[in-house]
Amino acid sequence: MTDSNDKSAVALGPRIVASGGFTTLYREGMALIEDVAAYLDGDGRAQSRGLAREASFVYATESMRLTTRLMQLASWLLLQRAVNEGELTPENARLEKEKVKFSATPTERGGPGFADLPERLRDYIAQGDRLFERVQQFDRLERGTVAETAPAAAEGSIGDQLSRLRAAFGKLQG
Repeated sequence: MTDSNDKSAVALGPRIVASGGFTTLYREGMALIEDVAAYLDGDGRAQSRGLAREASFVYATESMRLTTRLMQLASWLLLQRAVNEGELTPENARLEKEKVKFSATPTERGGPGFADLPERLRDYIAQGDRLFERVQQFDRLERGTVAETAPAAAEGSIGDQLSRLRAAFGKLQG
Protein backbone atom coordinates (compact mmCIF):
# COMPACT_ATOMS: atom_id res chain seq x y z
CA MET A 1 0.00 0.00 0.00
CA THR A 2 1.40 3.42 -0.89
CA ASP A 3 1.24 6.52 1.22
CA SER A 4 -1.42 8.87 -0.15
CA ASN A 5 0.77 11.81 0.87
CA ASP A 6 3.61 10.67 -1.45
CA LYS A 7 4.50 13.75 -3.52
CA SER A 8 7.08 12.11 -5.81
CA ALA A 9 6.56 12.79 -9.48
CA VAL A 10 7.60 10.98 -12.59
CA ALA A 11 10.39 12.74 -14.47
CA LEU A 12 8.83 13.63 -17.82
CA GLY A 13 11.92 15.03 -19.52
CA PRO A 14 13.75 11.74 -20.16
CA ARG A 15 10.51 10.12 -21.31
CA ILE A 16 9.89 12.90 -23.82
CA VAL A 17 13.46 12.68 -25.09
CA ALA A 18 13.11 8.90 -25.53
CA SER A 19 9.82 9.29 -27.39
CA GLY A 20 9.13 9.56 -31.11
CA GLY A 21 9.89 13.29 -30.92
CA PHE A 22 13.57 12.46 -30.65
CA THR A 23 13.42 10.15 -33.65
CA THR A 24 12.05 12.99 -35.76
CA LEU A 25 14.69 15.39 -34.43
CA TYR A 26 17.43 12.84 -35.15
CA ARG A 27 16.29 12.26 -38.74
CA GLU A 28 15.93 15.98 -39.44
CA GLY A 29 19.30 16.76 -37.86
CA MET A 30 21.21 14.10 -39.74
CA ALA A 31 19.50 15.04 -43.02
CA LEU A 32 20.47 18.68 -42.50
CA ILE A 33 24.07 17.67 -41.81
CA GLU A 34 24.21 15.65 -45.04
CA ASP A 35 22.55 18.43 -47.06
CA VAL A 36 24.92 21.10 -45.75
CA ALA A 37 27.99 18.93 -46.37
CA ALA A 38 26.91 18.26 -49.95
CA TYR A 39 26.16 21.95 -50.51
CA LEU A 40 29.47 23.20 -49.09
CA ASP A 41 31.42 20.66 -51.16
CA GLY A 42 29.49 21.39 -54.36
CA ASP A 43 27.25 24.32 -55.18
CA GLY A 44 28.37 26.35 -52.18
CA ARG A 45 32.02 26.15 -53.18
CA ALA A 46 31.17 27.31 -56.70
CA GLN A 47 28.93 30.12 -55.40
CA SER A 48 31.57 31.35 -52.96
CA ARG A 49 34.04 31.94 -55.79
CA GLY A 50 31.80 34.63 -57.26
CA LEU A 51 31.42 36.63 -54.04
CA ALA A 52 32.97 40.03 -53.36
CA ARG A 53 35.93 40.04 -50.95
CA GLU A 54 33.90 41.07 -47.89
CA ALA A 55 31.14 38.56 -48.59
CA SER A 56 33.76 35.88 -49.28
CA PHE A 57 35.23 36.41 -45.80
CA VAL A 58 31.75 36.24 -44.24
CA TYR A 59 31.03 33.08 -46.26
CA ALA A 60 34.18 31.41 -44.89
CA THR A 61 33.35 32.46 -41.33
CA GLU A 62 29.68 31.46 -41.44
CA SER A 63 30.31 28.15 -43.21
CA MET A 64 32.89 27.22 -40.54
CA ARG A 65 30.49 28.22 -37.75
CA LEU A 66 27.74 26.18 -39.35
CA THR A 67 29.97 23.14 -39.86
CA THR A 68 31.22 23.31 -36.27
CA ARG A 69 27.71 23.69 -34.90
CA LEU A 70 26.39 20.78 -36.96
CA MET A 71 29.23 18.49 -35.84
CA GLN A 72 28.45 19.36 -32.21
CA LEU A 73 24.79 18.61 -32.85
CA ALA A 74 25.66 15.32 -34.57
CA SER A 75 27.66 14.27 -31.50
CA TRP A 76 24.72 15.04 -29.22
CA LEU A 77 22.23 13.28 -31.50
CA LEU A 78 24.39 10.15 -31.79
CA LEU A 79 24.93 9.97 -28.03
CA GLN A 80 21.23 10.37 -27.34
CA ARG A 81 20.37 7.72 -29.94
CA ALA A 82 22.81 5.34 -28.23
CA VAL A 83 21.01 5.93 -24.92
CA ASN A 84 17.59 5.44 -26.50
CA GLU A 85 18.75 2.15 -28.07
CA GLY A 86 20.28 0.91 -24.81
CA GLU A 87 23.89 1.04 -26.08
CA LEU A 88 24.93 3.64 -23.47
CA THR A 89 23.67 4.39 -20.01
CA PRO A 90 22.25 7.88 -19.46
CA GLU A 91 25.08 8.53 -17.00
CA ASN A 92 27.80 7.59 -19.51
CA ALA A 93 26.13 9.67 -22.19
CA ARG A 94 25.96 12.66 -19.83
CA LEU A 95 29.70 12.38 -19.21
CA GLU A 96 30.36 12.30 -22.95
CA LYS A 97 27.95 15.16 -23.61
CA GLU A 98 29.86 17.29 -21.10
CA LYS A 99 32.82 17.07 -23.49
CA VAL A 100 30.73 18.56 -26.31
CA LYS A 101 30.42 22.26 -25.63
CA PHE A 102 27.95 23.95 -27.92
CA SER A 103 29.25 27.10 -29.54
CA ALA A 104 27.25 30.20 -28.81
CA THR A 105 24.69 31.16 -31.40
CA PRO A 106 24.82 34.80 -32.40
CA THR A 107 21.68 36.54 -31.17
CA GLU A 108 21.56 38.52 -34.38
CA ARG A 109 22.76 37.56 -37.80
CA GLY A 110 23.89 40.04 -40.33
CA GLY A 111 26.51 42.67 -40.68
CA PRO A 112 28.51 43.74 -43.69
CA GLY A 113 28.50 41.07 -46.37
CA PHE A 114 25.92 38.78 -44.74
CA ALA A 115 23.11 39.81 -47.09
CA ASP A 116 25.42 39.03 -50.03
CA LEU A 117 25.80 35.40 -49.00
CA PRO A 118 24.04 32.85 -51.20
CA GLU A 119 20.43 32.49 -50.09
CA ARG A 120 20.86 28.74 -49.72
CA LEU A 121 23.68 29.20 -47.18
CA ARG A 122 21.60 31.71 -45.22
CA ASP A 123 18.74 29.19 -45.21
CA TYR A 124 21.06 26.45 -43.93
CA ILE A 125 22.34 28.79 -41.21
CA ALA A 126 18.75 29.50 -40.10
CA GLN A 127 17.92 25.77 -40.14
CA GLY A 128 21.05 25.03 -38.10
CA ASP A 129 20.06 27.66 -35.54
CA ARG A 130 16.56 26.16 -35.22
CA LEU A 131 17.98 22.65 -34.88
CA PHE A 132 20.39 23.90 -32.22
CA GLU A 133 17.51 25.43 -30.24
CA ARG A 134 15.54 22.18 -30.43
CA VAL A 135 18.52 20.09 -29.34
CA GLN A 136 19.20 22.43 -26.44
CA GLN A 137 15.57 22.12 -25.38
CA PHE A 138 15.75 18.30 -25.56
CA ASP A 139 19.05 18.37 -23.64
CA ARG A 140 17.49 20.46 -20.86
CA LEU A 141 14.52 18.07 -20.75
CA GLU A 142 16.81 15.06 -20.60
CA ARG A 143 18.82 16.62 -17.79
CA GLY A 144 15.68 17.79 -16.01
CA THR A 145 16.85 21.41 -16.05
CA VAL A 146 13.95 23.08 -17.84
CA ALA A 147 13.54 26.49 -16.25
CA GLU A 148 10.40 27.06 -14.21
CA THR A 149 9.89 30.39 -15.93
CA ALA A 150 11.11 29.76 -19.43
CA PRO A 151 10.77 32.42 -22.09
CA ALA A 152 7.52 32.39 -24.03
CA ALA A 153 7.43 29.11 -25.90
CA ALA A 154 6.01 28.76 -29.37
CA GLU A 155 2.55 27.28 -29.32
CA GLY A 156 2.74 23.50 -29.60
CA SER A 157 6.45 23.32 -28.71
CA ILE A 158 7.73 21.02 -26.00
CA GLY A 159 8.22 24.02 -23.70
CA ASP A 160 4.65 25.11 -24.32
CA GLN A 161 3.36 21.62 -23.59
CA LEU A 162 5.37 21.41 -20.36
CA SER A 163 4.06 24.83 -19.30
CA ARG A 164 0.53 23.58 -19.84
CA LEU A 165 1.25 20.44 -17.82
CA ARG A 166 2.67 22.54 -14.98
CA ALA A 167 -0.39 24.76 -15.02
CA ALA A 168 -2.69 21.73 -14.98
CA PHE A 169 -0.86 19.64 -12.39
CA GLY A 170 1.27 22.09 -10.45
CA LYS A 171 5.02 22.03 -10.19
CA LEU A 172 6.55 18.95 -11.81
CA GLN A 173 9.50 17.48 -9.97
CA GLY A 174 12.33 15.60 -11.70
